[in-house]
Amino acid sequence: MTDERPVLVATEADDLTADMVITELNRRNVLVTRFDPADIGASLTVSAQFGSCPAPVAGQLRTPSRTVDLARVRAVYWRRPVWPAFDHLGADDARFAAAQVRHGLGGTLYALAGPLWVNHPLHNAAADYKPAQLAVAQRLGLKVPPTLVTNDPEAARSFVSDNGQVLFKTLRWTPYQRDGVSVTGWADLVTAGEIDESVALAPHLFQAVVDKVADLRVLVVGREVFAVRIESGLLDWRKDYSALSYRVVHLPDRVERGLLAYLDHFGLVSGSFDLAVDKAGDLWWLELNPNGQWGWLEESTGLAMSAAFAELLTQGDAP
Repeated sequence: MTDERPVLVATEADDLTADMVITELNRRNVLVTRFDPADIGASLTVSAQFGSCPAPVAGQLRTPSRTVDLARVRAVYWRRPVWPAFDHLGADDARFAAAQVRHGLGGTLYALAGPLWVNHPLHNAAADYKPAQLAVAQRLGLKVPPTLVTNDPEAARSFVSDNGQVLFKTLRWTPYQRDGVSVTGWADLVTAGEIDESVALAPHLFQAVVDKVADLRVLVVGREVFAVRIESGLLDWRKDYSALSYRVVHLPDRVERGLLAYLDHFGLVSGSFDLAVDKAGDLWWLELNPNGQWGWLEESTGLAMSAAFAELLTQGDAP
């Protein structure tokens, strides 16, 4: 008998990675409802009841082409949704309306206990703090480069002097422009002489450079692990995708167990890990993106990543 429970896919309008997963779900004849919180209003409606019905949450989510019974959702793929900004409203009204959407639409979805979440947004948020990532990785036995988070300029200078080559990394990516031009926060070398008193304004992350020969991007989907070695010669391989070459590899059992345990710690079912490979072949923890990009790796390597996501979402909340 066909399982007619839908999968919700929450993402922005232009998301090729989500398209890949939805294509795989369609091949499995799984009902899919795609939506973006930014479409709230004429293109997206939510109605939910609490306390007046047998189920803890009862209601519907409606798009122009679908009506979803929230009690029947089997899985939610929380990809890259965009929350509305209400730019046509005044500043106070826009701030008020945006908060109501996050806590009304978002809160209703977060309250659904039945579906499998890939991943639950609140779990994503908890796992997105780099200091917590570093501490958990070390507790799980993964090798972590010496790292300092500080807003003390003198402590930062001492750390750089003591550790030779040191990178500055952003603690959190945010949209950033200078003179109207978008700026990306790459991982860049920093010297003690470059550190001035402006560091005191906010915490900064400084990390000793791993003497690496390659990088690894590791995608975990459920309990399926896809590891790709990235050859670039760059400190930050994201700077130039045209300079990259790829090779599928297998992780040491100890490292694979550590990454799976890491996801379990934060209640995640998927994540994209970045590791560095040193000259001795040891793997060093760099970071986790709970919802990282992987579509280009499937295209480059042929790994069945989108199929793994589709299979996980198809299983949904099944035991």
